Parts: sequence; C-alpha cells; structure tokens
Amino acid sequence: MDIKHEYVRKPVHILAKPEDIAEKVVAAGDPDRVSILAKLLEKPRLVNEHRGFLAYTGYFEGEKITVVTHGIGAPSAAIVFEELLMLGARTIVRLGSCGSFHRDLKVGDVVVPEGAAYIEGGTIGMYLGKICYPAVPDFELTELIVSKLLEENISVKKGLVFSSDAFHAEEDYIAKCMRQKMIAVEMECATLFILSRLKGFKSASALIVVNDLLRGTIIDVGAKRELEKSAGKAVLHALAEYS
Repeated sequence: MDIKHEYVRKPVHILAKPEDIAEKVVAAGDPDRVSILAKLLEKPRLVNEHRGFLAYTGYFEGEKITVVTHGIGAPSAAIVFEELLMLGARTIVRLGSCGSFHRDLKVGDVVVPEGAAYIEGGTIGMYLGKICYPAVPDFELTELIVSKLLEENISVKKGLVFSSDAFHAEEDYIAKCMRQKMIAVEMECATLFILSRLKGFKSASALIVVNDLLRGTIIDVGAKRELEKSAGKAVLHALAEYS
C-alpha cells in the first residue's frame, strides 16, 4: 500500500506566531546575550522559549525588532534561521563572538565579516551538495553596521572569517586560515550568509573578539557583557535605520 504524506513546512522549534516575529532580527548563540539585547528594546515581550531558543520582540527607535537565540553551530543555527524566515523575518544579523588570529586584532575588538569560508559537507552540504557557494553578507547592511559600531567607539576590523563545525578541533586549521588571509574563526556566519542568498533574505554579522589566539588572551566576562551592550546597541541602530 502506498503511503502518501504531504510535507508542510512550519516551525517546530520557534513556537511563535507570525505576528510575534519582526521582519528585522538580531540572532545570537548565547541566550544570556539575547537577554541583554532584550533589555535594550522598548516593551520587550518573550515570544518563544521552547527548546531554549529564547526570542523577544520589542521596539528600537520605533522599529519592531526580534532578538533570538540560535544556539551553537551550523545545524542549530540553520533550524532557527529557517523557522524565523517561515514566521516572516526578512533581515537577520548575527551578533556573535569569535577567536581572532590577526596581529591588528585584540580581545574587545569587533570583526565584521565580509565573507565566510567553510569546510565542504556538513550542514551546508545538505543544502548545496558539492557546489562551493559564496558565503557573503548583504554589503549595504554590513557597511551600515560598521558605521554604527564606530559611532559607539568600538574598534572594528572587516575581513574574511572561517566558520568551523567543530569548536575543539579549530586549532588544527588556524595556521592554514592565516595563510589564506582569514582573520578570525566562529561557527555560524557561513550558514547564515548562504541561507540568506538561497532563501532571499538579508544578512550580516558583527563578532566580538573574545579570544586572541595569537597572544593567548581571553576577554574578561565583565568587559564582554559591557561590549555586548554597546555592540548590540550599534547593531540595533543599524537595523532600525536599514530598509
């Protein structure tokens, strides 16, 4: 007997209603960072906490904005980005963290990716097969984020990053990444940028340097939280202005 099944794409992790999710979104891996961002919004409202993916929607400079947790790594992030899109998101900015390996970067700086490299296969391979697809953000939004970070007196460097799928195996790739002129390593930008191009939404990212891999220094927790506020404010300003 033939079994017929009609597959309907709908969110199963972000259990919010379409009206709960703004067209403009800031996503972060760390739920504590999302809680910090929510406090920068006017009238923030918790619209999802299912599976630990905290999501708040409120207003910044009159613009409706959602801040949401995307978890760690490409598989988790891809689920959240896809489901946000199903719910009406049209612009997603990742406010993340990274480890740097460029002499001009130190902990407390912010990297704004102009593109992201990745290893063939894994989550991205599920979407692309063997095609080596360019992982690049929206350039207008990227430049707007840079300008708003500079207005907050944050040290910013643009460049290429490496999106890793295995946090504790990254060090084996650092020397090669440096030779290939990348400046930092993180875990989700390539997935965000590629999905945005494939699915038709806008994306960009700002990454706080929490670990200087050249000098072996790690950011102080207090300093990190303060930078999350100032960088978060810059990203929110950029999203509010972007159209």
